[in-house]
Amino acid sequence: MDLTIKMIWDPDARVWVAESEDVPGLVLESGSFDALLERVRIAVPELLALNRTNTPLTLNFQSERRERLAF
Repeated sequence: MDLTIKMIWDPDARVWVAESEDVPGLVLESGSFDALLERVRIAVPELLALNRTNTPLTLNFQSERRERLAF
């Protein structure tokens, strides 16, 4: 099962946010991109198990970070 996880930087909160249309209930945040990756790797199988989905998984991470520069 291929799943897409979107990881977007929230400049106001200064955190990375992970969400997925493929994983019901997945909404996580962390100030560290790497820490968020680890949290997602743990949470996704747990959430899918709650939904009675127990198949091999492939996680596809998409990240987006935009910064506005003023000069």
